[in-house]
Amino acid sequence: MTEQKLSCDSGFKAQLAGFSLTTAEILYRMPDHPSLLQSYIWQEYNSAPRFPKLKSFLDFWIAKLEGKLYRVTVAHSELIRPCELKFIGMEVKLH
Repeated sequence: MTEQKLSCDSGFKAQLAGFSLTTAEILYRMPDHPSLLQSYIWQEYNSAPRFPKLKSFLDFWIAKLEGKLYRVTVAHSELIRPCELKFIGMEVKLH
């Protein structure tokens, strides 16, 4: 009999470690046409409220890429949270 190891999704592990799914819409100016804006979507598991991975990515963008940042909109959601149901000492049976 061989022992089978369970594989666990890295995103799930990140959530258990307190990270949340973070999405950023990055608007930047086109290098050749600065009057035009382009949108880039970035998504990663990150820790709120400081968002170190997003900050690192934006630092890289500023240092290495030509498109000047115009606006960054951030949204995040904790996918694993405490249960929102409370038991009130009652039993319900369905047939």
